[in-house]
Amino acid sequence: MQPLLVGGRLDQLRAALTTTHAAQWRRLYEQCDWYRGQTPPTEHPTASITYFGPAAMNLALAYRLTGQAGYLAEARRWITIAVSFPHWGKAKLPDHDLDAGWLLHGLSLAYSWLRDDLPADEAEALRAKLVLQGERMYDFAVQTEGAWWSSSYWQNHNWICYAGLAAAGYVLDKPEWSDRARDNLGTVLDLMPDDGSDSEGVVYWRYGVPWLAIHLDLLQHAEGIDWWRRGGFLQRTFDWRLHQCAPGFEENIDHGDCHDRRSGHSVALYHKIATVYRDGRARWLADRVTERYFWREAYASGVKPGVMPEAGYELLWYDSAVPAEDPTGTAATTAYFPDLGQVTARTGWHAAAAFVSFKAAPGGGHHAWESAERLRRDRGWETLNAGHHHPDAGAFVFGAYGAFLAVDDGYCNRKRAAHHNLVLVDGQGWAGEDRYHVYKDLPYESQARLRDVLAEDGVVHATAESAAMFDPALGVRQVDRTLVFTPAGRLVILDELAADQPREWTFLLHSDWPAELDGDDVVLRSGPAQAHVRRFAPDTCAVSQTTTEIQANPTASTPSLQIVRALQTVRVQVPPTPRTRILTSVEPTSALASMPAAATSVECAAGLGVRFGAGGETVLLAPTSRTIDGAAVRAEAAAVILLPSVDGRPARVGVVGATHVEVAGRDLVRSAEPMTGVLPWPA
Repeated sequence: MQPLLVGGRLDQLRAALTTTHAAQWRRLYEQCDWYRGQTPPTEHPTASITYFGPAAMNLALAYRLTGQAGYLAEARRWITIAVSFPHWGKAKLPDHDLDAGWLLHGLSLAYSWLRDDLPADEAEALRAKLVLQGERMYDFAVQTEGAWWSSSYWQNHNWICYAGLAAAGYVLDKPEWSDRARDNLGTVLDLMPDDGSDSEGVVYWRYGVPWLAIHLDLLQHAEGIDWWRRGGFLQRTFDWRLHQCAPGFEENIDHGDCHDRRSGHSVALYHKIATVYRDGRARWLADRVTERYFWREAYASGVKPGVMPEAGYELLWYDSAVPAEDPTGTAATTAYFPDLGQVTARTGWHAAAAFVSFKAAPGGGHHAWESAERLRRDRGWETLNAGHHHPDAGAFVFGAYGAFLAVDDGYCNRKRAAHHNLVLVDGQGWAGEDRYHVYKDLPYESQARLRDVLAEDGVVHATAESAAMFDPALGVRQVDRTLVFTPAGRLVILDELAADQPREWTFLLHSDWPAELDGDDVVLRSGPAQAHVRRFAPDTCAVSQTTTEIQANPTASTPSLQIVRALQTVRVQVPPTPRTRILTSVEPTSALASMPAAATSVECAAGLGVRFGAGGETVLLAPTSRTIDGAAVRAEAAAVILLPSVDGRPARVGVVGATHVEVAGRDLVRSAEPMTGVLPWPA
């Protein structure tokens, strides 16, 4: 068969190296120069050896394109060492996990491109090693079907190991390998969420999703099968990734396991998405990352092998015919991803904008939770490994003016609700937490969810329900958090809490830097930004500050690698009571500006309200009672949000679950069916 991936377009690609693809070619040959200066270990280290795979691939591709003998010699050096290792992988599942998957892929492509140019004994040794490693991987996948990565359809280990097996199967003419990998890929595409979200978080999206693209590319070239539009995930995942960008695009919103806030971009994958779906936004982001952020991510990233080895795919997947389309003038500033139960909002796409991300869903997302339960019931399989999905239903990340103000925990091995901006009950988090996979073996009914979602016209409102996630012995009946983000970038958070008997309720707020406490008020500061946090209810609380330490080993293949992070934590403790409500506002501003006038509570005969400044934005909430009476508003609704014009009069009104809304004596809504949206003020 023709060499995989390059095939009949080799001459076309070679001709473009000095024209349309010159920048991508430079990336590849500079990466190959870097390999030339390295001394790879000749004995298998305890650490991961995944980087051997792309090294062999990149050097082989450079040789195929140029015929330069130096690239062939360097490829032989790396390949010979990899072939000499008796096993691929050492500390974690040798021959059966990520190291083996990465090397099977990279060395199979290298064999496909170089086998006629290698000395006969080296070509045979490489072929024999690929056969051995492929058999080990295939046998493990068959023997462990229904457990671990073999059937963990929503997990990057599944995607990487099967893509490696597929590459070896095609190159070595082992159809049982490639057929099994293809069947798994079809299942993955059918089961991934249609909204494009990834419960593993942005960093693992960058690490794992390119392997779905790699496998689809292999499938299309080797078998002529085009599955790029099978299921909805890949067609929509760029939308999700775009809305996971912090303002300015350099950093990312770090829900899930995120080693850091910069390891989130894959230029190669952006190019492939742009090429397949003719998506100019992906081309624009690829160009922006390449020009402004790539090298910062390359040296700051905690993810290995990192972005540098993607050079070969940046070249192979680039299509100069796709015009770049700047999304900042056209993309919505709010988004809702129902499978992951996530809403995001921002005041703009510029670097100083305020932003928030708020989420609540079952482990792995709704579709994964339902599908895994069905497979468990019908086949006895354990397919959902949500080890990178945290106990964070109801948590939020918030920032403004170029800084993160309310932060998440990043990567963590022993995951706890206390690591997130959540509420604890008698100091306890979720049932079954303090372990890596906090959703494993939980009852099917242990599901969090998001309801009453409004994400429109710069406004976000949503209520997260998470009472089902606590130990039944606590008798928790309600842990509902309603979060509102206004077009000015302010937050209002209402926690409605109830249990069978008096419980202590602890509201947690984490930041990178210590907060400043001023009575009941809190000031968050981080570099260029600050935020005033005010509590309106309940009246009696104890406010304190402590440090929450997070420790993690982000890869079992490198046991010595440790990440330690300290969160600065504000604790608001409500004395034992069976029922309470905690109402909080957060208002950001530049650290160089004066702190804004404090938000005030709105006197309401029914519901609760917060007003920002004289004649400013007003948020009225009644997520449980659905009755609001205050601030000249009478409504049967979960929320009414008054958004003023310059002169202070309402210009727009956000309504959630509304059947009747009257503002200043004027009817805005009268409907038999609940209405949610942002309405213009009637002329």
